[in-house]
Amino acid sequence: MADVSLKEAALILGVVAACYWNSLFCGFVFDDVSAILDNKDLHPSTPLKNLFQNDFWGTPMSEERSHKSYRPLTVLTFRLNYLFSELNAVSYHFLNLVFHMVVCIVFLKVCKLFLDSRSSVVASLLFAVHPIHTEAVTGVVGRAELLSSIFFLAAFLSYTKSKGPDNTIVWTPIAVTVFLVAVATLCKEQGITVVGICCVYEVFIAQGYTLPVLLDTAVQILQGKGSVPFSMLQTLLKLIVLMFSTLLLVVVRVQVIQSQLPVFTRFDNPAAVSPSPARQLTFNYLLPVNAWLLLNPSELCCDWTMGTIPLVESLLDVRNVATLTFFCFLGSLIVFGLRYPGDSSKTVLMALCLIVLPFIPASNLFFPVGFVVAERVLYVPSMGFCILVAHGWKKLSNKSVLRKISWVCLAVVLFTHALKTLHRNWDWESEYTLFMSALKVNKNNAKLWNNVGHALENEKNFERALQFFIQATQVQPDDIGAHMNVGRTYKNLNKTKEAEESYMTAKSLMPQIIPGKKYAARVAPNHLNVYINLANLIRANESRLEEADQLYRQAISMRPDFKQAYISRGELLLKMNKPLKAKEAYLRALELDRTNADLWYNLAIVYIELKDPTEALKNFNRALELNPTHKLALFNSALLMQESGNARLRPEAKQRLLNYVKEEPQDANGYFNLGMLAMDDKKDMEAEAWMKKAIRLQPNFRSALFNLALLYSQTAKELMALPILEDLLRYYPDHTKGLILKGDILMNQKKDISGAKMCFEKILELDPNNVQGKHNLCVVYFEERDLKKAEKCLVETLALAPHEEYIQRHLNIVRSKIASLSAAEQSSLPADGIAAVEEKKKTFENLKEVKNEKKTTQTTVNKGHLKNKKRTEKNNMDKETPKKSTKEIKDIEKKRVAALKRLEEIERILNGE
Repeated sequence: MADVSLKEAALILGVVAACYWNSLFCGFVFDDVSAILDNKDLHPSTPLKNLFQNDFWGTPMSEERSHKSYRPLTVLTFRLNYLFSELNAVSYHFLNLVFHMVVCIVFLKVCKLFLDSRSSVVASLLFAVHPIHTEAVTGVVGRAELLSSIFFLAAFLSYTKSKGPDNTIVWTPIAVTVFLVAVATLCKEQGITVVGICCVYEVFIAQGYTLPVLLDTAVQILQGKGSVPFSMLQTLLKLIVLMFSTLLLVVVRVQVIQSQLPVFTRFDNPAAVSPSPARQLTFNYLLPVNAWLLLNPSELCCDWTMGTIPLVESLLDVRNVATLTFFCFLGSLIVFGLRYPGDSSKTVLMALCLIVLPFIPASNLFFPVGFVVAERVLYVPSMGFCILVAHGWKKLSNKSVLRKISWVCLAVVLFTHALKTLHRNWDWESEYTLFMSALKVNKNNAKLWNNVGHALENEKNFERALQFFIQATQVQPDDIGAHMNVGRTYKNLNKTKEAEESYMTAKSLMPQIIPGKKYAARVAPNHLNVYINLANLIRANESRLEEADQLYRQAISMRPDFKQAYISRGELLLKMNKPLKAKEAYLRALELDRTNADLWYNLAIVYIELKDPTEALKNFNRALELNPTHKLALFNSALLMQESGNARLRPEAKQRLLNYVKEEPQDANGYFNLGMLAMDDKKDMEAEAWMKKAIRLQPNFRSALFNLALLYSQTAKELMALPILEDLLRYYPDHTKGLILKGDILMNQKKDISGAKMCFEKILELDPNNVQGKHNLCVVYFEERDLKKAEKCLVETLALAPHEEYIQRHLNIVRSKIASLSAAEQSSLPADGIAAVEEKKKTFENLKEVKNEKKTTQTTVNKGHLKNKKRTEKNNMDKETPKKSTKEIKDIEKKRVAALKRLEEIERILNGE
């Protein structure tokens, strides 16, 4: 075995880098979204053991909806990427590029087993630049192919060292081979096929047998004319060890998938559910289609499912000619490789093994797969193809007449393939570019139209997205998902009637339940979301809540393990004021998945509705144990701690709000509630800083504006409160408490009686029965020395609040003043005496109200999960919070007693005592 020289390695690595440098600028597209962005197995908080219990997409292998693709070592490399760079796509693409380089170098070593050095470099260069590899290299999920190929080739190279001197068996390389086969299989399932290649190599290459020799030997043994040669016995022993090891791996693999094949629908692989002979004819036709992609990779497509390749339903279909031609060519190569001795036949035979055997798992021969054609599965078969091309090129270049032409053709092929690969990489830049490039190749695949629509939908371009979704329904009228997409887009465009019609169409296409037959075997699990989407749409109508609940229950009856149905139903039951039933729904969902932080969060909201804050806090804490950065759990648990009045919980509440603003730095609510906590702790400067930050992020933040003004008024900075109140009243002219506080400051600090009067009159325009505003207006009349008007005003105020003793007392004082002046019994009284009384009383009353304003809180919306609407309603802006801490109550009581003492003292002066 020749070693790879430094020049050869540098050439290969340089070519790979030149072809794939622009892949580093691509994002996560297509299957990357499920395997990377939505896969919780990548997160450090997920136990490592989950990687060996879940499939490639993070779904437990035990679940029926699992894809059954078991590739834990590939997922482990994704997790390492996430550990170093989280979701920075560059690092994922860079590692794919490195793995492709490694594959190319190892492949060069394999080529040197069957080709000369020059031809080996040619084969490796062809492999390095072949455009068919862009899906495996530039698509991040293609890493499964890359990793599996590395160990696949390493296992084969190890096995080639198992033949010792005098045809003895060297067991160490065989043991290493078995280990590497297992590792390759844990990267991707096709890794196990290298065992078949090792068997062919052992018989026809290492031992040098040909098919005629084997047949003659077998005939002689059966006729009793000879015995089994010792070398053949050794070969049989090695093959038995290999086959037994393979069988053991297969048994383990079957146990991992729990003896269940993955569920695919007719949309994934139409031929798999077609009757004979369409199924057989189509599967056979797909073989020359794949061969053509290797030979002429000019039109590449990321998705070949659904109607991309129409079924071959008749023997008279002209496409059968391509199938027949392919099998004739393949058969002639197999005969050449097996029948004739010599290096050329050995090279052809091993090339055919690399083409055929790794492709068998994707050929539908033994079990249906979830695709029609997938370019990524041609990654390993293309190795055999490149060896065949390089071998043919060597034959041509050895002829003097064709030498120059062969070199020119090779240069053209390498250059055009490299350019095509470089250009194809840009298609993977985003989902929109990828699917639009696919539509240029094939317009009969509804999935492609849907995917372009999804890409536009993610950009909030709903109008254009709708056009693509509608086109998908026209290309494939029975595509349930396409009708669901149309309905969702109509909903986003606020066209609820059209949305409901689309959902109803999708629902009508769902297969009927057949007793005794698993429903999931005939429909994609995500299609059941039509019931969820339709229910979510009609529940906006309060009169149709029961109808929505019926849809949720129908979805659950079809799939008792449908978690989202329980989650959505729990939300609806809360809306229907049935918290106990909502609790049952969430508990049932938790039986299916106790590791879902959102479910624990939703259950906490239920306990809030059940007036059980202790249990609610426990469930918030469970959600945070599973996901320490769960935004809503951080936010609402902090509010719950704050509202509990327990001073010991305030530090933890503050820490959770700090963690929340770290996750959501642009959400003003987090900073506002940090300000509230600081006000509770009498940290005025800190509270001011948090409030200002909230206002900077949201200039019209009603509660933040008012409470910052209140903070200034409580800390003897009343004049600083005025511009804040001006901003508040500019956004919210009918803010009653803001008007009262502004009037107080204008009258008491600025001595602007007319300005204060305008504030109180504005309040009465908004609410003629507002006792506080009317009482303060009476004080303004007294300040203006209009005693008759003040008396009339107080009489009207007393009629509104006959049980308020202070209004009656103030009315008596005004009447006494009027009587004193009319009798001329005393020349003057302190003109501002009663004003002082009113101001003190009024200030106390205002503080009593605005203290409630201070307790205002807000919540945010959970995207994709339970929207805690009732929680939001409970914490609406400017709504009084019933719970107050013991310290707060004591503070208010002290202020009340002090104000009453001052009031009594002033009244004694006014009464001449």
